[in-house]
Parts: sequence; C-alpha cells; structure tokens
Amino acid sequence: MVHSRSTSAEKIKTPEETPLRSLAEGSTAGDDEGVCLKAKMTLTNGITVIVGSIIGSGIFVSPTGVLKYTGSVNVALIVWTVSGLFSMVGAYCYAELGCMISKSGADYAYIMETFGPFLAFIRLWIECMIVRPCSLAIVALTFSLYILKPFFPECQPPDESIRLLAVCCILILTFINCWDVKWATIVQDTFTYAKLFALFAIIIAGGYMLFTGHTEHFTFEDTKTEVTSIALSFYSGLFAYNGWNYLNFIIEELQDPIKNLPRAIAISCTLVTFVYVATNVAFYTTLSPVEVLGSEAVAVAFANRLFGFMAWTIPVFVAMSTFGAVNGVLLTSSRLFYAGACEGQMPEILTMIQISRLTPTPAVLVMALLSLMYLTVKDIYALINYVGFATWLSIGVSVLCLPVLRWTQPDLARPIRVSLFWPFLYIICSLFVTIVPMIASPVETGIGCLMIFSSVPVYLVFIAWKRKPLFFQKFVAWATRSLQKLCVVVRPQKKQQH
Repeated sequence: MVHSRSTSAEKIKTPEETPLRSLAEGSTAGDDEGVCLKAKMTLTNGITVIVGSIIGSGIFVSPTGVLKYTGSVNVALIVWTVSGLFSMVGAYCYAELGCMISKSGADYAYIMETFGPFLAFIRLWIECMIVRPCSLAIVALTFSLYILKPFFPECQPPDESIRLLAVCCILILTFINCWDVKWATIVQDTFTYAKLFALFAIIIAGGYMLFTGHTEHFTFEDTKTEVTSIALSFYSGLFAYNGWNYLNFIIEELQDPIKNLPRAIAISCTLVTFVYVATNVAFYTTLSPVEVLGSEAVAVAFANRLFGFMAWTIPVFVAMSTFGAVNGVLLTSSRLFYAGACEGQMPEILTMIQISRLTPTPAVLVMALLSLMYLTVKDIYALINYVGFATWLSIGVSVLCLPVLRWTQPDLARPIRVSLFWPFLYIICSLFVTIVPMIASPVETGIGCLMIFSSVPVYLVFIAWKRKPLFFQKFVAWATRSLQKLCVVVRPQKKQQH
C-alpha cells in the first residue's frame, strides 16, 4: 500500500527553493539517473553487513544468558543451535518479503503494505526512537570500555572517559556514513573480517582442547525443565542473533537484490550459527559453567588460559568487533528513518539525499544525534529491556505479512516463494518467546507497553490530523528549507525518461 504524501513543504513553495532545485538538476546533467540512493553494495558487502550486525560484543563478553536459564552445557548448545536455525527460518521468510516489496525499511515497509500506516508507525516509533539509538549507544559504550581497559588494568575506566570515547566513535562513523556508502561498506567488511579472525582463533584453540580430551563440562547435569526457563533461554539465544534482517533495511542499495538478498541471508545466517555454536563449545573445553557464569568477559578469561602473552589481542578484537557493529547499526538504522519519511511518517527532510555524496545524510545525522542523547542516560540497558519484547513481536507480525499478502494480493510478483509451513512455525515460536517472558516480567512489560503506546498521540497529532494550522505548516516548510540548504540535500529523483 503506497500512500500519497502531501506535506506542508510541498504545499508552501517559495522562491528560496529554486537554488537547490537547479543545483540538483545540474548534478544530474549527462547522467541517466537523478539524485537517489545508488546500488553500490555487492553480495560480499551484504554478507558482511548481516554478519557484522549480528556479531557484536555479546559472544566475546558474556554468553551467559542461555546457560543461566538452561542450567546445563549440552542444553545450552542445543538452544544456540535451534536459535540459529530459527533465525534462518525468519530470514527465509524475509527473503520472499524483501524480493516482493523491494523498499528500504524492511519490516516497517512490509507492515505498511499489509496492515496500513497505524501499525507501521508504532513499529517505526519504537524502533527509531528507542531500540536503534539505544542499541547504538550501548555498543559504542562497549567499544570504549574495551579500548580503555588496557590503560586501567586494575580498575574500571572512568565513566566520563568511556562516554566521551563513545561520542568520538559515533561521530567518526557518522562522518563516514554521510561521506560515502562505499566507505561505510569498507569499514563493515574490514571489521567483520577482524572479528571472524578472532572468533576462529578461539574456535581452533577450543578444537585442539576438545580433541585432546577436555570434554568434562559437556553434560546434561542441572538441566532446568520449567517452561519459563526454556522460553527465557531462547529469548537470550535469539537476542544474540538479532540483526539477521538488517540487510532488508538497505535493499535499495544492494546490487541485483533478487539474487543477492537470499544468498547473503543464507550464507551469513549459516556462518553465524556455526561460529556461535563452535565458539561456545570452545569456551566450555577450558572454562567450567561456574567460571562462564561468573566472568564479565568470557573470551578474555579463555584467552588468559590458552593464549599466554598474546591474550591482550582479544580485548583489541572485541573493540574492533563493536566498532564494526556500531557502523552496521548506523548504516541500516538511518535507512529506517529514510523509509519512514518516504511514507510521510517522519519529517520530510529525512527523505532527502546529499546531492554530491548520494547518501541519506539527514537520516544518518538524526540517528547519530539520538544516540548521543541516550549516552547521557545512566541506565540505557533498562530502556532496551522494557521494549525488547516489542522487537520480536514486530518481527513476528512482519512474518505474518507473508501469508496475509498471499491471501490479499496473490498477484504480486514473488521471485522467491516460501512454503507457508515456515512462516506459521515462526509465528507460533515468536508468540512463545514473546508472551512467556512478558508473563515472567509483568512490571517491565507494563512500562514497555506504556512506552510503545506513547506513539498513539504522536500519530494522531502529526500524521492523522491533516488540517494543521497555517502557521504550523509555514514553520515546517521554513525549517525544511533551512535544513535542506544546510545539508545540501534534495528529494530523491527518479530516472529520467528519454
């Protein structure tokens, strides 16, 4: 469902708009394309975006959530494996949706097409205003902590220093993402290879320990059988795989998406599942479950046992891993702002493209500014915990779009056609891992619901209410023009017809 937009900036035109328009026209002289997002990302870039976004700091720092709720190592490994397979099923469904609705924004675009603007805006609001900027701030703080740790070996680095370095990290990557998509993909490729190198070093060391007989921790002892514990273990496992759908957010910038999107999803999800399970096996060849649960940085404890004088490399690789993860979140999240603005549910300035760099500069800047604001919040993690269930609920709703669209729009072109068994399986499992933790944590769930429903008055005032006062329309038009001149951006243009 493509909604027509009639924004205030379009209604109120002044001669001040002329210079940027002519500049945009001049920038496309002799070219078949106007100012728009270019498809610069290859299959390899797509794989590194997904792998780099999924693998952050968690697998290095504290893979304890699954073990905490399963109780035994063997069941924890089963949960890690099933969570990876479950993510593959979701990614398989997203491959059909992405090839069918080839617009940036991923699940936001799919919900908009299937269920209309209201539910799509709720998804957009919670993701753009809380989940993505909070996640970006948290990963940037982890990066800072591991960069500073060697300088404070006996104590925790000062909080002010950690936050200041996190600011620098976000600002550097904001510049890169505003300057050139190609630069952003080079950063993503480089740091993804670095984190995979570190993880394979851990896997090889663990493999050596495994084949020399260190299998004493691989048992089913102390396994927890409560339904709540099982659900929470999968919740932790699936959270570690979060990011498998990020390539769908930037599908407009992927070369030959019908061929490369499903390939990138299949390769990256398989690779991450293998790496996660093998890394956990490696940890348990050397560290006991008690040591894993009690360690603040499992990979560092593992390296201190086996790597000797080279153990210092692990904190460096963790920092590199998180730096790449910050870049991946910034790259994909800014496209969610852009997609929302294209549907008229975000300020119009966020639809605009920098005329020479061809990047969604305003969207990148807004994402960065929100993340910097959240760096001033003491307990950012609490905000993520409050709305974490909404992420899986919305992904479940997105997968529900697949059978609904089969029924309501059977004639849509579907280059990939998924068996309906898989989306229904995914939806049932999503409800299980969403509802049980909600029952287990009713207070946090209640706070999260209030935060989510804060989107309703915003939708009613700024989107549903069409006849806004003239002074408000004039102010919005003036602000849009001013920001447009400041950033040297214009609306995306279609290919010229000859």
